[in-house]
Amino acid sequence: MPPLTALRAFAATAREGGFSAAARKLNVTHAAIAQQVRALEAELGVPLVWRDGKHLHLTPEGESFAQALGEGFATIQTAAEALRAHGAEKPLAVTVPPAFASEWLMPRLARFWKKHPDIALSLLPDPRLVELREVGANLGIRFGVGKWRGVVSEFLTAAPQVVVAAPELLGGRTKLSLREMSVLPWIREGDWPEQMQLLESIGLIPAALKFVDFPNEELALSAAREGIGLHLETEALIVEDLKLGWLVKIHELTEESLGYYIVRPPGPINPTARIFIDWLKTEA
Repeated sequence: MPPLTALRAFAATAREGGFSAAARKLNVTHAAIAQQVRALEAELGVPLVWRDGKHLHLTPEGESFAQALGEGFATIQTAAEALRAHGAEKPLAVTVPPAFASEWLMPRLARFWKKHPDIALSLLPDPRLVELREVGANLGIRFGVGKWRGVVSEFLTAAPQVVVAAPELLGGRTKLSLREMSVLPWIREGDWPEQMQLLESIGLIPAALKFVDFPNEELALSAAREGIGLHLETEALIVEDLKLGWLVKIHELTEESLGYYIVRPPGPINPTARIFIDWLKTEA
């Protein structure tokens, strides 16, 4: 295939009737168009244009080639427009940790739709670290330190970890020593192995603790609200619980590198995704 720039230059020359008009159309210089057309003629081994004084004409070969290029570019344009229309019609798919979706995102979504009623969203709750393209997602929200291979990440909000419990479990206390925390039951999430490392960072010995196990964060959080045990949770997800007194914060971890990040595939970002990202940041 000849270079695309040369093909575009010749197609514009044939369509506009000259080098100068083609140059204005493509926002380049007259000399650049002429050079591209000459290079294309040299590569194909046939003349495509000829001059009659100030007028530029196409050779028979140039006429035939210009028609083929016009049809080819029209086909490409039609396909591109169809893809854009298809992308505009599809909901913006966002993969998100289930607890973050229910505790942080859902209470705010009404405000998003009030500002952008024309944007459809498809939330894909999944506790796993999924590949965006595999699940058909435009964006994702991930918990961690912001470094994942194969995606562009943008910081959304800090995620300090806190130890919380229902008031009835604490018996009126608002602070607990390490010894007091070690004798109370703990709630453990089956899909969060890093939880044990964080408990160790507090000074606790996980092997010596009594755990009540739940398969995921949503059930673990519900159990904590019912007073079943102490629970390590992201503070951003329990702001209302703390405000209303349903849970009491008894310890805060000093780990500052953890946060929630917006992730997307590398490359251009569609306008709808950019609108949603900007809105998320205003809510954080």
